[in-house]
Amino acid sequence: MTRKQKVIIVMPAYNAAKTLEKTYKAIPKKSYDNIILVDDCSKDNTVEIAKKLGLKVIVHEKNKGYGANQKTCYNTALGKGGDIIVMLHPDFQYDPTLVPEMVKPIKEGKADVVYGSRMLIRGMAMKGRMPFWKRAGNFLLTIYMNIMLGTEFTDSATGYIAYSKKVLKSIPFMYNHDGYCFDEEVIIQCAKRKFKMVEVPIPTRYEYDSSSIKFKKAVKYGVTLFSEIFLYKLQQLHLINLKKFK
Repeated sequence: MTRKQKVIIVMPAYNAAKTLEKTYKAIPKKSYDNIILVDDCSKDNTVEIAKKLGLKVIVHEKNKGYGANQKTCYNTALGKGGDIIVMLHPDFQYDPTLVPEMVKPIKEGKADVVYGSRMLIRGMAMKGRMPFWKRAGNFLLTIYMNIMLGTEFTDSATGYIAYSKKVLKSIPFMYNHDGYCFDEEVIIQCAKRKFKMVEVPIPTRYEYDSSSIKFKKAVKYGVTLFSEIFLYKLQQLHLINLKKFK
């Protein structure tokens, strides 16, 4: 008899008080075994709401960044025995009802990592009011990543991701960036190890209360991502030696 795979949802949170409860209530109740919220020193009452909802809550005493938040999320979920770990932002930007679709390819052995893509279906990102400059930037970064890594992504900057346990136990994610490039560094690490990465289509909502990277930070993120992939290629040529890309 096959053992049931334990699904743990992790929520990297920062000032999510206005959206956390509706995000939580929209998650299909039979789609997960546990939810862990890591608060990155929010200035609102995110922690109080999370505790009221009965979530497992971990609080960073100082703001460490999006990538550092995920490191705490994944280490905690692995410590809790998670077999499939789903990152879901508590800002209601990504559709919580699709958690079953996110974990299905891993449960069926068809994928090691699943990415929710806003671009897989033509026009979906525009319909969700994703700004034009974000769509354009995402498109260019995704093409660059696919060319450099040999991947076939349509949306390389999504924040809705499901990982199998073996992926998170294999890649050295603790060496990754503490900021916004964490997810893309994981893609590089997974591509290097030939893990099977697939996408499923997801709608998204760019609403007033949803957190979103601003233009200036987005430019910095794009430049950093370009440089990270370039550094990885240098490592492949044995010109540098970075622990995160070993």
